[in-house]
Amino acid sequence: MPIQAYIHDPYNAFCQHTHVDLAGAADGPLAGLTFAIKDVFHVAGHKTGFGSPEWFATHDPAIETATVVRRLLDAGARVIGKTHTDELTYSINGENYHYGTPVNPKAPARIPGGSSSGSAVAVAAGLCDFALGTDSGGSVRTPASFCGVFGMRPSLGRIPMDGIVPHAPSFGTVGWLTRDSALCERLGRFLLEEAGPTPAPGRMLVATDAFAVAGERVTAALRPALDAVASLLGPAQAVTVSAEGLEQWMEALRVLQAWEVWSAYGDWVTRVQPRLGPGIKERFDAAARVTRAEADAARVKRDDVARRMAEVLAGRAVLCLPTTPGIAPLRSTTAAEIDAFRYQAFRLLCIAGLAGLPQINLPLAMLDGCPLGLSLIAARGNELLLLDLATRLARHAGR
Repeated sequence: MPIQAYIHDPYNAFCQHTHVDLAGAADGPLAGLTFAIKDVFHVAGHKTGFGSPEWFATHDPAIETATVVRRLLDAGARVIGKTHTDELTYSINGENYHYGTPVNPKAPARIPGGSSSGSAVAVAAGLCDFALGTDSGGSVRTPASFCGVFGMRPSLGRIPMDGIVPHAPSFGTVGWLTRDSALCERLGRFLLEEAGPTPAPGRMLVATDAFAVAGERVTAALRPALDAVASLLGPAQAVTVSAEGLEQWMEALRVLQAWEVWSAYGDWVTRVQPRLGPGIKERFDAAARVTRAEADAARVKRDDVARRMAEVLAGRAVLCLPTTPGIAPLRSTTAAEIDAFRYQAFRLLCIAGLAGLPQINLPLAMLDGCPLGLSLIAARGNELLLLDLATRLARHAGR
């Protein structure tokens, strides 16, 4: 039965090839809330599409439901559907050659960002209260920035990843998206099983090299949000995150993720020969050429990055940076221009991705009438610090 029989979806956020509608427990801490799940989360008795018709056709229905989905159902929340993702989750654009591009509710002429594209769109459009995504290289943070919603990537390993088709297994996290900060924090406390007091944040840091990547117009648009952070934490301290340059960090992320993606899915791609869409095919071709020596060198760099970020974020410091290098590109943007934007974006997204850090997108700015996110990063395990700070900042901004 087509999805329209269940959900009014003028934004193409929800999958047409599969549908999940599961009531939550009769009562619980999340009773009455509705949520959507990216089509990488297994639900018992249903196929998981992974953004690919060929993947959907060549895999059996799931036997068990992902732990995080089951926990939310047990807490009273209701799943209302599965949402679109980029093909095999290998993109941050939100464009799927096979299933189409979900419509960005805040900027319809522009891409929604991916790979948790449908989840961000469903939340931004008010089709559900919250949505789950996954984030390895930026797949929650990017669409959150483009669609103007709160998007949380927790520390690596904080939420179980069982029952989920991963992108790059040693990078992947479960993330969530909401329209308001209070629900974002409420979900965080539930998912992270954190009931204690929120630790006080330390000093405010501004990543000068990250803002340099984004440029003057983005920096100016984010200035009021930065001033709001400073009003809570005190004067900002400028810091250069990467002495050798964020481009080198980005390259380590690209190489290591490509190695893991090909290790996980290369056999399937070789055997099935799926008709991969533009951009996705080229990334898989490049992933197949990454050598073990290159991957080993990237792992060493990842360890270096983790040590550097632990040093930067000591004392519960909070690092501020643009989530993305600009607003969402137009849907008519050429492939070359999209690739250039993606290259710039990963120079920002690689910081938390390589170090396994928590990062939250705050939808507190606009540029040219489109959403633009400010991000906060903290040391591992400091999710509550970020969530509480986001709530206070949103209250300050009337969000």
